[in-house]
Amino acid sequence: MEQVKVSLKDGVEKVYQKGITLLEIAENISRKLGKEALAAKVDGAIKDLSSKVDKDCNVKFLTFEDEEGRKVFWHSSSHVMAQAVKRLFPETKLAIGPAIDEGFYYDFDRDESFTPSDLEKIEQEMAKIIAEDYAFCRKNVSKEEAIEELNKINEPYKVELVEALPEGAPISFYQQGEFKDLCAGPHIPSTGRIKAFKLTSLAGAYWRGDEHNKMLQRIYGISFPKKSMLDEYLTRIEEAKRRDHRKLGKELDLFSIHEEGPGFPFFHPKGMIIWNLLTDFWRKEHSKRGYQEIKTPIILNEELWRRSGHWDHYKENMYFTKIDDMNYAVKPMNCPGGILMYKTDSRSYRDLPIRLGELGLVHRHELSGVLHGLMRVRCFTQDDAHIFMMPSQIEDEIIGVIDLVDYFYQIFGFEYNVELSTRPENSMGSDELWDQATAALQGALDKKGMSYKINEGDGAFYGPKIDFHLKDSLGRTWQCGTIQLDFQMPERFDLSYIGADGEKHRPVMIHRVIFGSIERFIGILIEHYAGAFPVWLAPVQARVLPISEKHMDYAYKVKKQLEEAGIRVEVDERNEKIGYKVRDAQMKKIPYMLIVGDKEANENTVSVRTREKGDVGQKPIETFIDEVLILTSKFN
Repeated sequence: MEQVKVSLKDGVEKVYQKGITLLEIAENISRKLGKEALAAKVDGAIKDLSSKVDKDCNVKFLTFEDEEGRKVFWHSSSHVMAQAVKRLFPETKLAIGPAIDEGFYYDFDRDESFTPSDLEKIEQEMAKIIAEDYAFCRKNVSKEEAIEELNKINEPYKVELVEALPEGAPISFYQQGEFKDLCAGPHIPSTGRIKAFKLTSLAGAYWRGDEHNKMLQRIYGISFPKKSMLDEYLTRIEEAKRRDHRKLGKELDLFSIHEEGPGFPFFHPKGMIIWNLLTDFWRKEHSKRGYQEIKTPIILNEELWRRSGHWDHYKENMYFTKIDDMNYAVKPMNCPGGILMYKTDSRSYRDLPIRLGELGLVHRHELSGVLHGLMRVRCFTQDDAHIFMMPSQIEDEIIGVIDLVDYFYQIFGFEYNVELSTRPENSMGSDELWDQATAALQGALDKKGMSYKINEGDGAFYGPKIDFHLKDSLGRTWQCGTIQLDFQMPERFDLSYIGADGEKHRPVMIHRVIFGSIERFIGILIEHYAGAFPVWLAPVQARVLPISEKHMDYAYKVKKQLEEAGIRVEVDERNEKIGYKVRDAQMKKIPYMLIVGDKEANENTVSVRTREKGDVGQKPIETFIDEVLILTSKFN
């Protein structure tokens, strides 16, 4: 019998009979792996465990611990949900049902709207399907066979997907029990691997994401191989609701969004304190590192956006207007303005690198269904900078930006992951320049000794990028900072500098942000801290609580002393009992509550309560001021 050699992780090699399945190999390695393996990566391609091994290969088994394993698990769960829907509501038409970053969804076309009670019924049917432990079986078909089969079962959305595929593209169906679905796979071995699940929400979604198409119904869900994991997830979701920046933003009087401007946030005075603290910190740290701040217009003419490439690659996300019968666009990005600024003067190699920073307001057209508080808006301020440099300076400049990003995130207590995103399909420029740019970013990351993940095809249309994904206190990740290396824009705008040889040369350009969107970063901070900002960032650092009306003069005396020291403070002058005032300050998440009565007024002190510890005793005003200033000194 012919044999095959299978190379496993850590360099282990095993020999098996040709035709053995991946599941049989997993079970041969260990019983535990046989139970936990969900799929396998064979020479880089993810396969079903039912796949047979007929040649020498490298194999990595994927479990729920692996991101790719979770995606397979959640994709399979979406098929279980679709099967349950078709059993209960057979007239429903299927659209798509992928895994997402956390869980899965499926889009359905049904005349009647799904209700919460429908979701309960679907969950009950899913439980039956899981208990029946159906195997996921793959069948490869031709394009003609696929269309014929889909027409037979009356699935028009699936027919449309198949018709859009190029000739010769691989097409497959997966079947579990009576349910059959067009799908590229892979899938877990059987429905019984899903031990816990929950349907989480309903939403509307346009077919293929196009607002001109029919609105479908999207059901979201989550699933796990252990019930304890679902319990942990649901607890985390409840905590996330408690931290929701939209709820806290209203309660803490930070920002609001009105029906007169969906997607266009209004910042209140307390929210502006946080905004200004962030931007002041940004300006101070950038000035230290040789950045010059600029400001460019919000509206620029169409020709500029055609030259930059945004017209061809980003037009659907832009807003337009006419001025003097000419077409103009509201800027979705700041880079063309920064480029025009570079071109205002002739540049020498001695001038480079030039680092131009801009807190630039940009506008992007987002569909109403995806708007979400400060996290997804239609106008936002990017903490942009554009660095123009010689090719020989690329690595040093990238490392300088990486160091700055790292410093910023440490200040806020964020851990982060790094991804290197490569050339997308919708890109411009030559292979040679893209390869050069990608190698430069990779080289800088390697020189810094940073671990990173390759994110194939997710670069900007003009260049590859390094993305920084923050991890918040709930373990969620948010993509904020980015470094994009660009050889394209300098070519398109004919940028130049005079080299040491007296000749014209082409500079290279870096686009980079750290906060990303200041609005979104504030939303992330609200949820990360659950509204309980550190002292240096709190809009109100202390609230003075007079015990009665007769202590009001002393309360304002304390307020004046604190304000003169640079502490943000307010007085609660309401005619309420002191217990009520303390609870309200606690609810407003104010770091310090300073209770003042006869004793404090006589001794020139304050009775201090902190947000975390409660009563910490009576202190002279000067002592309290010194303690607060020590906590905030490194940020001022």
